[in-house]
Amino acid sequence: MLKKKLLGVLIVMGCTVSARSFAGEDVWLLVDTQTQSMEVRKGDKTVAVLENIAIGRNGAGEKNHRGDDITPLGNYRIGWINEKSAFRKFFGLTYPNVDNADNALKKGKIDLDTYEAIARAHSAGQIPPQNTDLGGQIGIHGLGSGSLSIHRSMNWTHGCIALTNDQIDQLSQWVEKGTLVTVK
Repeated sequence: MLKKKLLGVLIVMGCTVSARSFAGEDVWLLVDTQTQSMEVRKGDKTVAVLENIAIGRNGAGEKNHRGDDITPLGNYRIGWINEKSAFRKFFGLTYPNVDNADNALKKGKIDLDTYEAIARAHSAGQIPPQNTDLGGQIGIHGLGSGSLSIHRSMNWTHGCIALTNDQIDQLSQWVEKGTLVTVK
């Protein structure tokens, strides 16, 4: 277990910190796909940094279609939580968002009906359709029984954001349905 304090920010690598009081109190996540880290933020203050995350095998950017192994950039919410996931825990994101759908509609990747279904879901605070040509089931998850050495050596997901099991357990102390997640 490694933990160090740097400029008042707790850098966490597999340690557990009690932070239950933060859940739901303007806590949001900033996922930096360049530094491969995730900040747990409360307002403009960083509460913790989870390092050495993994993203999609083909990096991050605009998802073009289901199965492209790209982690989508943008602002999402945690739409559902699966505590019994094969990946230990799974925090499902409200991907695709309206911006994703707008870009896809303009490029002819989805039709108007699909765009409207995505937009309706977002305006109603619901999970958007997960079975569109843009893909779905994008989230933040742990390793489950997966290999820690592979996780540390490469980006391995199909578009999700992966943490170690210890990190996903830690994250669950801070987040809940509705938590904002910004992926940049």
